[in-house]
Amino acid sequence: QVQPVESGGGLVQAGGSLRLSCAASGRAFRSYNMAWFRQAPGKERDFVAAISWSGGSTYYGDSVKGRFTISRDNAKNTMYLQMNSLKPEGTAVYYCNCIQVYGSTQPIPCGSWGQGTQVTVSS
Repeated sequence: QVQPVESGGGLVQAGGSLRLSCAASGRAFRSYNMAWFRQAPGKERDFVAAISWSGGSTYYGDSVKGRFTISRDNAKNTMYLQMNSLKPEGTAVYYCNCIQVYGSTQPIPCGSWGQGTQVTVSS
């Protein structure tokens, strides 16, 4: 089972960039489709982006298309989220997880939730 550890969050001004990392234990990581999610204060956890097990296919939530890029390095058991042109509404705790069905805009996570990493975008 994938057990993720997220990192790379921080405080950034609107328009700035951050790169998040998701390190997952277990050799099974490379066989899982993976995704990033985020949860803003007082809101439900939402889908951000997903990547296929091979890294050959990706898709994004509408609010981040054209600004965020998801990638992975299976040799390092690590997934990334490059976030550019950040907006204040992007302030949230960001989580990664494996997903059961690749292609769903509301993917169901299949592993344990980590602690997440806080991203705060100031206006």
